[in-house]
Amino acid sequence: MRINVLLGLSVAAMLLAGCSTSRELSAAGQQVTFTDKQPASSCQLLGNVTGTQNNWFSGAGAEGSSLRGAANDLRNRAAEMGGNVIYGATSPTQNILSGFAPLDSKMSGQVYKCP
Repeated sequence: MRINVLLGLSVAAMLLAGCSTSRELSAAGQQVTFTDKQPASSCQLLGNVTGTQNNWFSGAGAEGSSLRGAANDLRNRAAEMGGNVIYGATSPTQNILSGFAPLDSKMSGQVYKCP
């Protein structure tokens, strides 16, 4: 009986730890840049993408830290699509619920592949 309880607690602890880590920037993601200027006509629009950072188990934490995780995820996803530029990145504003529960942080943008 004790072994089952200890095993259950160990699994729960690992799941919680996995959910609380911030997104790491991959090597390919490091090559992706943000811009607020419309990419040149020589750039190819690949699509829209959203990056997320789960804040549920880690708590609300510092807003900058959770947005950094969402930005890293966005850059990694853009790189997976073959893009190297993210244009018009936005993050939804917090609402009243986010003051009571640590919601996921999100960041969206258009992914381009530029020469």
